[in-house]
Amino acid sequence: MQIVFPVILTLSLIFFAFSCYRRLSLVTMGTWTGRMDRPFQRIADTLVYAIGQKRVMKRVFGLNHVVIFWAFLVLVLANGEFLVQKMVPSLSFANLPGPLYLLLLFSFDICSLAALVAVGVAALRRAVSPPFEEARTVEAYFILSMIAVLMVAYFVMHGAEIALGSQPAGLYAPVSLMTAKILLSAGMGTHLATVAAFAWWIHAVALLSFMNFLPYSKHMHILTAIPNVFFRSIEKPNTQPREEFVPYGVFGADSVEKLSWKDLLDSFSCTECGRCQDSCPGVATGKALNPRLLVHSIKMNLLAANSRTGTAGSLIGTGEERVKEEALWNCTSCGACMEACPVFIEHLPKVVKMRRHLVEMEAKFPEELLNLFENMEQRSNPWGMAPSERSKWSANLDVMPFEQGQAEYLLFVGCAGAFDARSKQVTVALTKVLDAAGVSYGVLGKEEKCCGESVRRLGNEYLFEKMALESVQQFQSKGVQKVITQCPHCFNTLKNDFRQYGLELQVVHHSELIDDLMKQGKLKPVQSTGEERVVVHDSCYLGRHNGVFDAPREVIRQATGAAPVEFGRKGENAFCCGAGGGRMWLEEHEGTPINVNRVKEAVATNASTVCVSCPFCMTMFEDGLKAIDGTTVRVKDIAEVVAEAI
Repeated sequence: MQIVFPVILTLSLIFFAFSCYRRLSLVTMGTWTGRMDRPFQRIADTLVYAIGQKRVMKRVFGLNHVVIFWAFLVLVLANGEFLVQKMVPSLSFANLPGPLYLLLLFSFDICSLAALVAVGVAALRRAVSPPFEEARTVEAYFILSMIAVLMVAYFVMHGAEIALGSQPAGLYAPVSLMTAKILLSAGMGTHLATVAAFAWWIHAVALLSFMNFLPYSKHMHILTAIPNVFFRSIEKPNTQPREEFVPYGVFGADSVEKLSWKDLLDSFSCTECGRCQDSCPGVATGKALNPRLLVHSIKMNLLAANSRTGTAGSLIGTGEERVKEEALWNCTSCGACMEACPVFIEHLPKVVKMRRHLVEMEAKFPEELLNLFENMEQRSNPWGMAPSERSKWSANLDVMPFEQGQAEYLLFVGCAGAFDARSKQVTVALTKVLDAAGVSYGVLGKEEKCCGESVRRLGNEYLFEKMALESVQQFQSKGVQKVITQCPHCFNTLKNDFRQYGLELQVVHHSELIDDLMKQGKLKPVQSTGEERVVVHDSCYLGRHNGVFDAPREVIRQATGAAPVEFGRKGENAFCCGAGGGRMWLEEHEGTPINVNRVKEAVATNASTVCVSCPFCMTMFEDGLKAIDGTTVRVKDIAEVVAEAI
């Protein structure tokens, strides 16, 4: 053993290092993106989310994973000593001060038992109620079996040592002590040395085999998950990086080489827990999109590139190594997948990069988008309406044009608020609320331009940049500093996207402003709106992407005199209405409509009114309710509820 094991260990470590190098060096195929800003915050977040497992524990079964994870951290010490001691016998925890050694011995024993129980629970769950059907894999059961073998071998090895009397501190290893009693009662007294040696080799082989199998399995996330959390995007996924438009440039991504190194590290960090697909509206309604499989396809494409010629093939297409085009167009950019991911994988930016390639390099996109792009480019609105029509909503109102120095706020009406018949009612209600509170505001009228949010999320970055530059120039020339929006998509674009073009605005969504006005006493409801039960829907771009959850609820409470009813899926876990990511302008040709799914959930709350804070949500709910026979549920914007109350 003194000669054989050092050789085996050395070869195993060399092979492990080589395997990790082969895998992780593939990450360098990606383009550079800086992820070293705010290092202290990154360290703190890593401690909370990676070591503390905060997101993992959001679900009940996550506690089982926490047990395995923390047991693994503690047992790294035990297994480290196990390997080193046979090489250098004098290096042993037994040489530590007595109390510290006994504490370690007790910890190793208890953590080994906890890990054994936890892997048993994990195996049972995977067999009886897996997170997704494909979770029942040979690899998964093999990994769990290897961990179980390690734990059992540990107890048998130490139990035999205690029974032999070579481990005097056995009282501090209760499970191993119990194992020793079992061995003695089974008549193994004359074979204890052989049992200890056999268990030692089983433990050694299992440990080295497990270590060298990791880089070739999905469990490589054990090595990459913590770095992936450290390098995560600290900002919410509410904007996208700009592109540099140069002659003969390459835009978007159709291969792993055009994704970032962080995108590729994501693919190795996926734990395949299935939380992203559980949260995805596309998966819930039978679409081709599955965020888990999207990340898996990137990993398989990356590995195939390494095994073939060192260069990557197309990332968009059919097959396990590619992402289906229709899957890319299914995405609503709601960000639910990213919010659910325990290791902060960034699904949404990958989708947008691939959309950009299809739109800008191949001109391949759903037919419905051709009219949208033309209307946006020619008339700066999705419907292709004449710019002069923008101000018709205010024909019978005394709304002043925005003038620097005369109005504090610019009311950015948005395309829906100016052109959509239902949303125009919301705009009128909002102006009544603002007037009642004495807010100083003005509008751009027919000079207002579309912010371009949909075209950016649909991948037409060239058109978005053209529109954004025009709007930024207009805002700067008029001296706009404070903006009110009623559309979360406009809110997000003016607040986050336009910052990339040098425009810093103080942007407030109307729900936030109304909430603030009520708290200041400038808006006082004088009557109950008569709404018996109002259920509040969280807009993805207001809530999940920008953290505005409380304001709409507080406004409803003040206006109706009662707290709103809540969806089962609410707040950060709210279900999308189906209109984000440019899906507002696309038909659903697969599965069931996303908005119908959400509407059924609303009807199930027995609410009389669904309250929204977004014109896209308004449209999707009203259309969805038409598919429900016999329902009398109404849809209102919070501005309408407040206007009635005052």
